[in-house]
Amino acid sequence: MLGNVTLVENGEIANIATDGELITKVCPSSPASSGQLSLHFENAIAFPGLINSHDHLDFNLYPQLGDRFYSNYTQWGDYIHQNYKPEIQKVLKIPTELREHWGMIKNLLGGVTTVVNHGEPVKSKQRLINVFEDYQFIHSVGFEKDWKLKLNNPLKRKLPVAIHVGEGKDTIAHTEISRLLKSNFLRKKLVGIHGVGMDESQARAFEALVWCPYSNYFLLDRTADVKALKMQTNILFGTDSTLTGSWNIWDHIKMARETSLLNDEELYRSLTVNAANIWKLNNKGLTAGQNADIVIAKKKGTKASDAFFALEPQDILLVVVKGNIVFFDEAIYPQLKGTDISRFEPINLDGTTKYIKDGVTELVNQIKFYYPEASIPFSTDQIAEHA
Repeated sequence: MLGNVTLVENGEIANIATDGELITKVCPSSPASSGQLSLHFENAIAFPGLINSHDHLDFNLYPQLGDRFYSNYTQWGDYIHQNYKPEIQKVLKIPTELREHWGMIKNLLGGVTTVVNHGEPVKSKQRLINVFEDYQFIHSVGFEKDWKLKLNNPLKRKLPVAIHVGEGKDTIAHTEISRLLKSNFLRKKLVGIHGVGMDESQARAFEALVWCPYSNYFLLDRTADVKALKMQTNILFGTDSTLTGSWNIWDHIKMARETSLLNDEELYRSLTVNAANIWKLNNKGLTAGQNADIVIAKKKGTKASDAFFALEPQDILLVVVKGNIVFFDEAIYPQLKGTDISRFEPINLDGTTKYIKDGVTELVNQIKFYYPEASIPFSTDQIAEHA
């Protein structure tokens, strides 16, 4: 039971009871104890684990690559492969499984409990968070040689298609979207990614658009007009990888909020219930029967919604995935005495001590072996253990 938390969705103070992978009760009074672990919080907010609807898990050890603004993503892709060959090769020396594992840790640090990986099936067996792959992956019109054949594969007729499209500010980007729509002979459900060149009439043909403002501004100095597009399709939220963005999802969320293209409720829903609906996840909110994917964080300020948008990774106190604690702050440590936390290791994140499950120190050591310059946003140096 997670007690005395303020729900971001309605500002009410509640206690959240779980059993196995599901939430069983959310109520003002403490539910009857079932003998499970009970944690009490002071001045904390609770929200469903965030859903990052676009990332490339194996691309998150790259630095940001690019030194100017581009007309479209193919122009950027050609440029970085010509001008950043040494940087690219250094990262590619790291085994794919390690890079994927790191991508999941990157998301976990920000309170993401489900990530939609845009790429081939993930090889890493380390799954601290949910990796959603129940869709048809097509990279893009510009870089996928046989995209039309893949799009119209009848064996995958029932799967939604997620594809980069319209990632640019020129005519090429806009007409690429029309080419995709005209070629969708099987009328598959399309989830477009980026859509900077998308107009309202095109948006109506998409089940959803994944908005990645940080990546868009880095590459193009422009982003999708989601203020208009949201009237025609569902808007989801994505970070893309560190090739074009910050490792910290809260940098992305704050930038999105500053654009005012979505209001606070719309932005929050793009990270939670909208994404859960599109990907058909049982994670539509903190209510009974939903997955126990839960984040507890420090409440900064009086209004729960403002506290949510003010968050940074160091403010996160607890992350629960499928009913299991996978990440917690040292402030929670005393309440965990008597439970088995032997698989957790401490890290120092921006002056705070956090605990992550399952081999984060070994992961960082292996990454550094292949790529000593790798940018890791926390330290795994020896941290004093609790008595």
